[in-house]
Amino acid sequence: MQSGLSPQAGRAKQEINQENPMAKSLQDKVIIVTGAGRGIGREIALLCAAEGAKVVVNDPGGAADGAGSSATPAEEVVQEIKKRGGIAVPNFESVAEAIPASRIVKTATDHFGRLDGVVNNAGILRDMIFHKMSVEAFEAVIKVHLMGSFYVSHAAARIFREQESGSFVHFTSTSGLIGNFGQANYAAAKLGIVGLSKSIALDMGRFNVRSNCVSPFAWTRMIGTIPTETEAQKARVEKIKQMGPEKIAPVCAYLMSDAAKDVTGQIFGVRMNEIFLFSQNRPLRSVHRSEGWTPQTIAEHGMPALKDSFYKLDRSADIFPWDPV
Repeated sequence: MQSGLSPQAGRAKQEINQENPMAKSLQDKVIIVTGAGRGIGREIALLCAAEGAKVVVNDPGGAADGAGSSATPAEEVVQEIKKRGGIAVPNFESVAEAIPASRIVKTATDHFGRLDGVVNNAGILRDMIFHKMSVEAFEAVIKVHLMGSFYVSHAAARIFREQESGSFVHFTSTSGLIGNFGQANYAAAKLGIVGLSKSIALDMGRFNVRSNCVSPFAWTRMIGTIPTETEAQKARVEKIKQMGPEKIAPVCAYLMSDAAKDVTGQIFGVRMNEIFLFSQNRPLRSVHRSEGWTPQTIAEHGMPALKDSFYKLDRSADIFPWDPV
């Protein structure tokens, strides 16, 4: 039987495949993406499915602050994946509690018989200047971002340990890595996720399990609450709007693939068409006195010697002042 391709077309197809060794990089892998009903999570789910993965599209369908629920966002993404020829199932559980989060993992194993990767993307925002932030607002954000990443990862870890393979991608933020106004809850959660990811990488590397962080720069409904009262704020928002959530997905899909088998314990940033590797905490400078220190000698000698190496109270916008490229 003829293939229906001319010799020229056949050669062209072969050349394309040779030029694109990452084609179908996730073929038959099973991937969970939390918070996949909208924004970045949606784009990750769509790309993973296009790369051959079977995807669990998790999203309880709440508002940006976590209020309410709806099955529609997750169902719409599943339908879009199926329309494009992919395979996906929806899940509507919240990551903020241990038992519901474990049911997200069970959805993967019940439907597809295995699990190969977890993208911890789910999140909410409850921004407020620190002295006005409520305990409830702080705890709610910690539960979804930090505890949610732990709950889902912990449920998946036992499967990864048994099969001796697996990959985690956790979402951090420059709000935690660098700093931002009015986001003590979000920053604490996002920096905590860095510690969680590194610990998973250290503890589970012996089982061929990888764990990395991604810090995204993208316009989504979660950051659509950024104030636009001043001209500087308006200009900043216009820059962010150039950075679509689809720009974040390729790095996440790559980190789920076998091509990333040696990549673990890292923090990546994605800003439009740029990919950053972030530094991690290491000593910058030290001072020493053979007789030890007193509060007085620290004031007279220790701090003056270290002061030139102090970090400024920078925000993300101070560190990334150039336009997205």
